[in-house]
Amino acid sequence: MSWGVINLITPHIYSTLPLVLTRYEEDVLKSVSLKPGRERSILHRHPWVYSGAIAKVQGKPEQGETVAVKAFNGEFLAWGSYSPISQIRVRIWSWNNEEKITPEFMGDRLTKAIARRRFWIDSEVTNASRLIHAESDGLPGLIVDQYAGTLVVQYLSSGVEYWRETIADILMGITDAESIYERSDATVRKLEGLMPRIGVLRGPEPPDLIQIFERRLKFLVDVRNGHKTGFYIDQRENREKVMELAREKEVLDCFSYTGGFTIAALVGSAISVFSIDRSTDALRLASKNVMLNELPQDKIDWREGDVFQVLRELRDRDRRFDLIVMDPPKFAATSSQVERAARGYKDINLLAFKLLRPGGMLATFSCSGGISLEFFQKILVGAARDAGVDAQIVQYLRQGPDHPVALYFPEGAYLKGFVIQVY
Repeated sequence: MSWGVINLITPHIYSTLPLVLTRYEEDVLKSVSLKPGRERSILHRHPWVYSGAIAKVQGKPEQGETVAVKAFNGEFLAWGSYSPISQIRVRIWSWNNEEKITPEFMGDRLTKAIARRRFWIDSEVTNASRLIHAESDGLPGLIVDQYAGTLVVQYLSSGVEYWRETIADILMGITDAESIYERSDATVRKLEGLMPRIGVLRGPEPPDLIQIFERRLKFLVDVRNGHKTGFYIDQRENREKVMELAREKEVLDCFSYTGGFTIAALVGSAISVFSIDRSTDALRLASKNVMLNELPQDKIDWREGDVFQVLRELRDRDRRFDLIVMDPPKFAATSSQVERAARGYKDINLLAFKLLRPGGMLATFSCSGGISLEFFQKILVGAARDAGVDAQIVQYLRQGPDHPVALYFPEGAYLKGFVIQVY
């Protein structure tokens, strides 16, 4: 199985590359000590230490600097990166007391994480994938996505920000990427006390639009201005599912963004697609993607507007569909927003149930980390009940295998979805 555009040059070569590798520390003397009884999650290998669990900080660590995490009795528990502002005060690098957090450590983690994708990602299937998935790859707060010859990185925690230049050097050394573009503009950086960063990090400026493919589907990606790193790579397998479901169907694509599910539905022989998004720029790029795939524009009704409002208009017009795709942006960025998010999810899915013909299907998603799979299902139960429909789950949907979930870090399973059929 070939690896495609981004190839590992050779395992462990990072140690011989002429990189400017700094941040090496012979001994880490700075530490945090936990309150009595607060070591359980660390012993269970969960990678976060919250501020409320810490009894004492020794040595005045800098933001992002490596600290030893110790139990109340002084026993070593782990090495982690320190964030003096975030509620997640320490993010764990390693539970091995003998392991130094050095450039070699970073190179080893990056190399192994990218190598693991070889089994899952075939160059004949796609030239766009996630190479590093943060905590689930042992690199808390680091996202690296591949779009053809460009890597797009997000440094979302103080720890990876501290190692920012070293990580960029290593990525250029162990892959054949032409350039690295940084999109460290997610709101989570504010919680870490970090300012946003956007721009070229290594190599030349990437093209204004990068062309990628997923089997039969082709897309243009704007890595400078697009959502997240430019595209929803995590929905690759779910676009395949929508392609299967859309045959001879009238489809409604809500929060259509640059047309991922719209194009999948058309390639899957949908009769028509009604696509809604509030962004003029996203819809303009979606139209270009339709032309790129040589699909008929007359089968699509583009609607710029607020999805909640447009769904109510469609309900009032007694419009009906055979397949509805509901892929909203994150409604709950923090736990304090979960209640409001739940109301939003219920509202849009209740309206979707009312717009489905008998036998119709709803492919609905949540990417909010604070909304668990079980909670999302309860929300959908309430929405179906209030809509007065009988329905059944026919399939569970999730993020692709290049977005793995560490067994000790269930929070990594952020994308959850269902295919629900009404009857």
